[in-house]
Amino acid sequence: MNWISEVVRPKIKTLFKRETPDNLWIKCPDTGQVVFHKDVEANQWVIPGSNHHMRISATQRLQLMFDGSTWIDVALPEVAPDPLKFRDSKRYIDRLKDARTQTGLQDAFKIGYGRVEDMPMTIAVQDLGFITGSLGTAAGEAFIKGAETAVEKQTPYVVFTASGGARMQEGILSLMQMPRTTIAVRRLRDAKLPYIVVLTNPTTGGVTASYAMLGDVHLAEPGALIGFAGPRVIEQTIREKLPDGFQRSEYLKDHGMVDMVVHRHDLKPIIARLSRLFMKAPAPAVTAPVTTEVAAAAE
Repeated sequence: MNWISEVVRPKIKTLFKRETPDNLWIKCPDTGQVVFHKDVEANQWVIPGSNHHMRISATQRLQLMFDGSTWIDVALPEVAPDPLKFRDSKRYIDRLKDARTQTGLQDAFKIGYGRVEDMPMTIAVQDLGFITGSLGTAAGEAFIKGAETAVEKQTPYVVFTASGGARMQEGILSLMQMPRTTIAVRRLRDAKLPYIVVLTNPTTGGVTASYAMLGDVHLAEPGALIGFAGPRVIEQTIREKLPDGFQRSEYLKDHGMVDMVVHRHDLKPIIARLSRLFMKAPAPAVTAPVTTEVAAAAE
């Protein structure tokens, strides 16, 4: 090697190197279509053309729902971080630290209180980025705190589910959250407050077996995977091929498990209108244009 190849060429490469962000383009998982990142973001993280609903964080969800993207964070109860001192390939306490660093959340739930089309509302969102949105003691306490806040503020309680199920690192303690959250839903009913569930991709395991299927109304985003066990496990168990679209939101709507499959653009007006109907609240002075599905929700 001589000085031309060792010195001159690297400097020339550096001079003409163009920095390109890694997330400049997004590839649609359904069609393979490549879309400009800003276009997807402007479309509420829905791929234009294919209408594939991408997964979004809890903070992004609250920004889309609350008026002016502003709300008051509900402080969540503190729990013992690693009650069983669990360890697999990695210590559970270290997994929690990593998840908190990556998401900025204390656990899988983020809860806000604010207004949706001028309607006071308490909204809880599961973040799939936090250990697949799994249900543990902290998430169970957060869900209950959200229900208590709704009762205290006398607002509807809206929950966006996204979870892989119960958190294995907490064993029986995670399974105990299923009856505890069910009791919290019962308290909402006793207070005559609406409980609206929005099922997003994916909603599985113990979450589906508890509060995700106890709503007064069940909405779902298009194409969301919703079920207890995954389709592959079911096929291996019954040794039969499952129907096309099995456990997807559209399939569940056709079979009576979901009330409506709603595009992300329409979720806010539909939830606001349903809440006003349940709470017998007057319509806002100025209403935003709504689609046919939104109008049908009020009938």
